Amino acid sequence: MNPAESIPLSVVIPVFNEEGNLPLLFSRLYPVLDALGRRYEVIFTNDGSVDGSARLLEEQHAARPEVTRVIEFNANYGQHMAVMAALERARGEVILTLDADLQNPPEEIPKLLAKTDEGYDCVGGVRLDRQDSFFRKSASKLINLARRHLTRIRMTDQGCMLRAYSRGVVDGIIRSGAVNTFIPALAYSLARRPTEVEVAHEERHAGVSQYSLYHLIRLNFDLITYFSTVPLQIFTIFSMLCSAGSFVLVIVLATRRLLIGPEEGGLFTLFGILFFLISVCMVGIGLIGEYMGRTYQVVRNRARYHIHHILETVE
Repeated sequence: MNPAESIPLSVVIPVFNEEGNLPLLFSRLYPVLDALGRRYEVIFTNDGSVDGSARLLEEQHAARPEVTRVIEFNANYGQHMAVMAALERARGEVILTLDADLQNPPEEIPKLLAKTDEGYDCVGGVRLDRQDSFFRKSASKLINLARRHLTRIRMTDQGCMLRAYSRGVVDGIIRSGAVNTFIPALAYSLARRPTEVEVAHEERHAGVSQYSLYHLIRLNFDLITYFSTVPLQIFTIFSMLCSAGSFVLVIVLATRRLLIGPEEGGLFTLFGILFFLISVCMVGIGLIGEYMGRTYQVVRNRARYHIHHILETVE
C-alpha cells in the first residue's frame, strides 16, 4: 500500500506501559475493525514504554503487517504528542482515537463511525457509568467546569479518548503547529458539525493510570491558556479591585491616625495587607509566565518529539 494513498479509516492508539492490556486489546480490536467491511489501519505510538509493550507491538505488526503500523518514540513525550505523531502520519478519511487500557471498549467504535457517516466531522464519546476512582471523576468535573466558563468550547466529556475526526479536522490540527495541544478541544474548535455519542466505559484491566494530580493540573493549564485569555483578564480586574481597595484602606488608616493617633496592632494590619498583595502579584507573575512560556516554545520551534523508528509495511 502506498503511504500517500488515502484509506477509509485510521485508528490511533497511544501506548505507555500497557503490557498487561495489549494482548486483550489486540484480540478485541481487530475483529471489530475486520467486521466493518472497510479498509483500515491501526497506528500505535509507543510513548517510551519501559515494560514489554514494544515487544508486543512488534509481534502484532509481524502478525498483521498489512493493517498495523507502530511508531516508536525514543523517550516519553506524553499522550497528546503520541497521538499527534500518529495523526501526522494517518492516511484515513476518518481518524479515530482510542486508549490502550480498554476503558473505552473497541466494540463502541461502530457508534462513532455511524455518526461520521451521517456527515459529522467531530464525534466525541460521552462515558456512561464511569468506572474511574472518585478522585479521577471529581478532577474531571472540575476541569470540565473550568473549561466551560473560560472558553467557548462546549464538550460534555473532554476526558474521553474515544473520538472520531474527519480528514479536514485532522489536517487543521496538524497545521496549527501547537506545542501544547489539547487535541479534543482543538478539534472541536475546528469542526463544522461536531456531535457526541454515549459510549460504554470499563474498568482498567491491568496496570495503573498514568494521570496524577500534577498531570491533571498541567492539562487544565494547557487547555485554558491555549484557548483563552480569560485568566489574564480576570487577574487584571482582580488586581484593579485590590489596588482600589488598598488605596481606600490607606486613606482610612491615614485619617484614623490623624484623628485618633497611633493604634496598637496597626503595623500588623499593614503587614497582612502587604503580604496579601504580594501573593496576588506572585500569582499574576506565574500566570503571565504560563503564556510567555508557551510563546517561547512556539518561537524556538524545537521538535515536539523524536521518533526512534517506525514499523510499517509498504506495498
